[in-house]
Amino acid sequence: MSPIKACLFDLDGVLVDTAKYHYLAWQRLAYELGFEFTEQDNEKLKGVSRMASLDILLSIGGLSLDESIKNELATRKNDWYFQSISTMDHSEILSGALEFVKECRDHGLKIALGSASKNAMTILNNTGLTPYFDVIIDGTRTASAKPDPEVFILGAAELGVLPEQCVVFEDAEAGIEAARRAGMACVGIGSPQTLGSADFVIPSLQNMSVDRLQELTTDSCM
Repeated sequence: MSPIKACLFDLDGVLVDTAKYHYLAWQRLAYELGFEFTEQDNEKLKGVSRMASLDILLSIGGLSLDESIKNELATRKNDWYFQSISTMDHSEILSGALEFVKECRDHGLKIALGSASKNAMTILNNTGLTPYFDVIIDGTRTASAKPDPEVFILGAAELGVLPEQCVVFEDAEAGIEAARRAGMACVGIGSPQTLGSADFVIPSLQNMSVDRLQELTTDSCM
């Protein structure tokens, strides 16, 4: 494998704790529509675009709605979510995330964000993470959602590195599949039971260092 030159990070659930706000907003929407939306249901939405997430939620509720109503519902959900993230600060950066990003930069690795979120800049600015990224690719810059690899391919291109020189950090199956399709190594953040297709799985970035990253990428599993 080529030497690692860049790390590409998902946002929600990898760098910051915003997944709970998504869940609460989707749960509230489901309640208003008359059905239950569980944490297990919410796992299906991780790494998926807003409209694709809405389609999944509506399928859980057995509903079929026209596009105008769906657009209104997606906007309503996003308004609730935005109200929550507008009060975020650096305290909601996940343990070990900033330290690892800083260490990567100190070792000359390039850093990119690869997120489906259209609110990524609000989150990055509120938490103070924006200056640490060389490239930011979010939902406002992509046409296709994960598992399509567009977000990561675009990130690598703007960083000026080859896909095989990148490692993606993801907490969602769709994101891991996107990394695979982009030809990149992938570290899963979370449970091996749900992220088994990643090259390696760790509980959080608190368990990662540049030395460990280099060891992983020279191991036969990657």
